[in-house]
Amino acid sequence: MTSLRQTADQLIPELAPRQRQLLMAGGVGLAVSLVGLFFNPAQFLQSYLMAYMFVLGIALGCLALGMVHQLSGGAWGVVIRRPIGAAARTLPLLTLLFLPIALGMRHLYIWTDASLVAHDEVLQHKHVYLNVPFFLIRAAIYFAVWNALSYFLNAWSLEQDETGDPRIARRMQRLSAGGLLAYGLTITFASFDWLMSLEPHWFSTIYGVLILGGQGLSALAFLIAVLVWLSRRPPLDDIIAPEHFHDLGNLMLAFVMLWAYFAFSQYLIIWSGNLPEEIAWYLHRLQTGWRFVGLSLVLFHFVAPFCLLLSRAVKREAQMIVKVALGVLIVRLVDLFWLIAPEFHTAGVWVSWLDVVLPLSLTAIWLGYFVWQLRGRAILPMHDPQFDEALGRILERAGERP
Repeated sequence: MTSLRQTADQLIPELAPRQRQLLMAGGVGLAVSLVGLFFNPAQFLQSYLMAYMFVLGIALGCLALGMVHQLSGGAWGVVIRRPIGAAARTLPLLTLLFLPIALGMRHLYIWTDASLVAHDEVLQHKHVYLNVPFFLIRAAIYFAVWNALSYFLNAWSLEQDETGDPRIARRMQRLSAGGLLAYGLTITFASFDWLMSLEPHWFSTIYGVLILGGQGLSALAFLIAVLVWLSRRPPLDDIIAPEHFHDLGNLMLAFVMLWAYFAFSQYLIIWSGNLPEEIAWYLHRLQTGWRFVGLSLVLFHFVAPFCLLLSRAVKREAQMIVKVALGVLIVRLVDLFWLIAPEFHTAGVWVSWLDVVLPLSLTAIWLGYFVWQLRGRAILPMHDPQFDEALGRILERAGERP
C-alpha cells in the first residue's frame, strides 16, 4: 500500500516525457495554424471555436462527473477520481484559451455588427442580451464559477489525502449539490452564447442540455481511455479490474442514450412545429451535403456505440472498450463540427485544414497540461469513503488489505 501513496510522477516516470512531447507537438501545431489566422481569420476562429469547445467539454464534463460521484458515492468514481481532478484543474488554462474567441468575436457572431443589427428587427429585439459587453461579462461569470468549483473541490481533496478527515467528504458533498446546479445553469447559457448565437435568428430550449449531455459523454470516453492507459502500468495493473471498466462502460452507454434522446427530441419538436424561424436550422443541414454528416452522427454517435456497449464482453475488456471510447471522442468532434461549420458554409460540406490542425493542437496542449496536473497527486484517493468498496476485495486477494 505504500506505493499507492506516492505521486503519479514517482510511480509512472514516463509521464514527464509524455508531457513534454504533447506540449511540443501542440505548440508546433498551433504555430503552423497561425498561418491560417493571417490569411483567413474567419476560418481560423471557426475551427478554433470547435477545437476549444471539444477540450472544454472534456474538462467540464469531468468536473460534473466528479460532483456526481461526491453525491452518489459508489465504486465507479474512485479509480477515475485522480484523472477527474487533473482534468478539472486545467480550467485556468482553458480560461486563457478563450481569449482568441473573445478578441475575434466579429468574425464569428453577426450580432456584433451594429449596421446589420440596425436593419434586422429580430436582432434589435435580442440586442439587450446579445451585445459584446454583456457577452464578455457572462463569460467572466461562467469561468469564475467553474474555476471556483474546481479550486475548492481539488483543495479539499488534497486536504483529505493529507489528513484523512472524514468531515471533508461531507463538505465536498455540500458544495457538489449546489455546484451541479451552477454547472447546469452556466453551461446552458454558455452554449446559448458561444454556439447557438452563431445563428441568432434560431433558438432551441433543449440546446443547453444537448451540450451538457455531450460533455458528459466526452468526459467518460476520455476517462476510460486514460484509465486503460494507466491500467497497463504498475501499480495499477494489479488493481484495476474488469469490473471497473464494466461500470464505466455502463455509464458511457447511458450517456450515449441520453445524448441521442436530447438530439432526437430537439429534431422532433422543431420539425413537427414547422415554424420558419426554427426549421431553417435543420433545412440547410438536411437538404445539402451536410446531411451526410448528420447521418454519420446517427450511425456512429448512437447506433454503433449503443450496440457495442450492450455487450458485456466489450465493456470488460480494456482493449475493446478503449477503442469504443476513442471512437466516441472522434465523433464528439464531428458533432461540434456539425453544430458550428454549417453556419458559415451553407452550400455544402467544407473541411478546412484548420479543422484538423487546430483540434489536434489544442488537444495536445490540453493533454500536456492535464498530464502535468496528474503527476503531482497520489495515484489513488486513499481516504475516499468508497475506497474499500472500490478496491478492498482486490487488495485483499493480493494480501494488501489497508
